[in-house]
Amino acid sequence: MAANEEDSALVKLELACSDLRTLLLSSAKLEKDLEEMEKKFDSIDEKLSTAAKRVAPLQSLAMAAKALETRINRAVSPALGLLHSFKLSESFQKKLIELSDKLSIEKNPRKRLKKLLKYVQCVDQLNEVINLISRDGEPVIQKLQEVVEFLSRTKATDQYRTQRLKETLITLKALYESEVDAMRFDGLLDEALLNLQDEFEIMLQQMKHQNIGEQQADEEADQTLVSDLGTEMEVQVLRRIAETLSASDCLDICIDIFVKVRYRRAAKALMRLNPDYLRTYTPEEIDEMQWQSLETSISLWIQHFELAVKTVFVSEKKLCKQVLGGLPEVLIWLECFVKIADKIMAVFFRFGEGVARSNREPQKLFKLLEMFDSLEKLKLEFTEIFEGESGADICIRFRELEKLLVHASSKVFWEFGLQIEGTSDFFAPPQDGSVPKLVRYAVNYLKYLTTETYSAPMAKVFQTEQMWKAGILSKPETDESLLKDAISNIMEALQRNIESKSPSYKDKILPHIFVMNTYWYIYMRSRNTELGKLIGEQYMKQKYKSAAEESAYMYQWRAWRPLVRLLEKEDSEEQDNGTKATAVVRGKLEAFFNRFDEISQRHARGYSIPDADLREQLREATVKLVVPVYSEFLNAHSKLLSGESYVSPESLKGLVGQVFNGTDRTSNGKPKRRDSKDTVPGRNSVSVEGELKNFRRSRSKSIDA
Repeated sequence: MAANEEDSALVKLELACSDLRTLLLSSAKLEKDLEEMEKKFDSIDEKLSTAAKRVAPLQSLAMAAKALETRINRAVSPALGLLHSFKLSESFQKKLIELSDKLSIEKNPRKRLKKLLKYVQCVDQLNEVINLISRDGEPVIQKLQEVVEFLSRTKATDQYRTQRLKETLITLKALYESEVDAMRFDGLLDEALLNLQDEFEIMLQQMKHQNIGEQQADEEADQTLVSDLGTEMEVQVLRRIAETLSASDCLDICIDIFVKVRYRRAAKALMRLNPDYLRTYTPEEIDEMQWQSLETSISLWIQHFELAVKTVFVSEKKLCKQVLGGLPEVLIWLECFVKIADKIMAVFFRFGEGVARSNREPQKLFKLLEMFDSLEKLKLEFTEIFEGESGADICIRFRELEKLLVHASSKVFWEFGLQIEGTSDFFAPPQDGSVPKLVRYAVNYLKYLTTETYSAPMAKVFQTEQMWKAGILSKPETDESLLKDAISNIMEALQRNIESKSPSYKDKILPHIFVMNTYWYIYMRSRNTELGKLIGEQYMKQKYKSAAEESAYMYQWRAWRPLVRLLEKEDSEEQDNGTKATAVVRGKLEAFFNRFDEISQRHARGYSIPDADLREQLREATVKLVVPVYSEFLNAHSKLLSGESYVSPESLKGLVGQVFNGTDRTSNGKPKRRDSKDTVPGRNSVSVEGELKNFRRSRSKSIDA
């Protein structure tokens, strides 16, 4: 076993030695091959070095030619582009002439607009090409000149080619210097821009405000309806023209045309309303106007102001934005709109300020409130229309006018109260005890003021004024509370005026008639109205109705109670004998009817109770006071009066009724005595006047006897 293993190891060793010898032989051969290859590489390198030395001059020459080509191309290519631009400008000019001819003969409005749009596009293209020539011309010529100088200096090409390049440079330079300014300022482009300005103005003039006069005539028309001034195509063309003029350094001309034309159009639209009243605007001139004329003028001012803001200026603002909104100057359209509206608004403001500064007559309050209310309703929309810094001045003047109206309205109201206080010393009360004109005027004035139309603006005026005095951060009273306090002050002034005048009567009955009539008038005219609701119905009853009823009682006590006392029974009548008692009774009746006639004459000539309802109540109360006592007197003395003619109780009732019949008066002021058939039973029917005469006649005979 060991011998076999040793043999196997020996065989492997021999094989390994054999492989090693083979490897050594291969390595020697490889080394020899490498030496041969190195010799060959050295030979090739030597040949390449020789070739490179021979090719180097040609390579430098090729690089120089390439650099020269690049330099020439950098100058020649822009020059070719410049020449191409000149050709384009020539073609666009020809196209402009063709379009201009077509425009001049086109009659169809829509087709003409389309052709005009193409004309504008062609003007834009020509302008762009001319601007390109103007911008690139000098740099192109400069580069070309540098190339010519380089070739001349370096003699990189032959003299013939250099000369041709020089001639091309001279021609291009002369063309640029002679044509560019003419193309920009004296050529077809300038003429085309003038044509566009004319077209721009004509199109703007053709855009009119429709139905302005008709809206004024039709009270039910919706004046806030805003219509487009032009069609979509017209607006598009105007916008393109404005952009073209702006791009051609004609923006100022474009704006001047737009403002001038649209101002005239807006003014003419409002002139169709015939606002002649706006010519009178100073406070002195307004004070000289008749009230009816001024009232009409203020009403028209309110309508026209609202129409101008909501309709005319909204349309004008929309057109400004549509036409000028695309210009590079973003807010230029707002400035143009303000320029259009400024002069027109100044005329409206001028009239409003004149009214606010004119004399503060009481009747002006309602028109001042109407003006103030209209501005309040327009305030938000007005601010939106005249937005931004451009409209700041107009908005300031709007607020100043509101302030003037607030101060004027407040002054008129409080001065009206002072006038009521002041009249107590200078004007006597009515001689017949009727309601003074001042009371009638004041009550109806306050009634009108507390209606829905005027109560809210008046309260707003008070609240605004209080806020100005106390500061914005203060907590003002409610509108209703402020208005109630103000009205109550006027009512109290009116009451003080009444109380101060009632003692001036010499007649003892007239003060009560005067106070009764006046307070009854105030109560009856105020109840179930907005004035009564504001002050309080219960307060009105306690304050004025009670005072009127108290004065009515005092009137009856002063006027009719003495008459009744004449018929009161006296103890001496029972002690007199028959003849003497009859004379006493007849004397009382005579005194009664004499006093009754005196009272009737006073009522006919000196006393006035104009309210029919009040007269009826007084008549009923007086009948209840007088007739029962008279009837009782007749019944008590019927035996003494038998066979005598006297007025029956029913006839007396009719006579009392005639005293309070405020309409049946003769020319001399005496009440008419209507015939009555209500006589004592068994007597012939005679008139009341006849009964009084018969009674007096029989009484006279008995005295004579």
